Amino acid sequence: MNNKFDVRFFLVTALIIFSIASRIFSVAPNFSPIIAVALFSGAFFANRKIALAIPIIAMFISDLFIGLHPTMISVYFSFGLIAILGMRIKAATTKNIFANSIIGALIFFVITNFAVWAMGWYGYSLAGLATCFEMAIPFFRYTLLSSVAYSIFLFGGFYLAEKHLLRPIKA
Repeated sequence: MNNKFDVRFFLVTALIIFSIASRIFSVAPNFSPIIAVALFSGAFFANRKIALAIPIIAMFISDLFIGLHPTMISVYFSFGLIAILGMRIKAATTKNIFANSIIGALIFFVITNFAVWAMGWYGYSLAGLATCFEMAIPFFRYTLLSSVAYSIFLFGGFYLAEKHLLRPIKA
């Protein structure tokens, strides 16, 4: 058995479970680790099906505790796109992680708020669309902040763990 693989799998699993728990016990509206989980799983897992499944499963499990909602399809779709964005990360540099965290938050913001408008909650007009996006701006702050913070935690935590915990022990 390859111990390095076992340790990596354990570390990734632990980071993702922590992120799910952080969503369930959130400190602010839309302060969620799932965008970072989607980016991280897309960047880390070679198996694309697993990379896409992880944020969707994490979101669904936490939604079972928090509550199901009518915009779930658009939310899950946005996380699938964010996982694909993570798959396109060639090198996990600070700049790439930061930029993709912001792009992921924007993807989530645009798709989910467009879905809210399309459900008719603000009327089917350009004014209604503008109002829908305007009303979502306070929540976007938390989405953006959590996307960047949790991405730093996941990518940085994995980097540090891999660097310090997975190196060969000298006898």
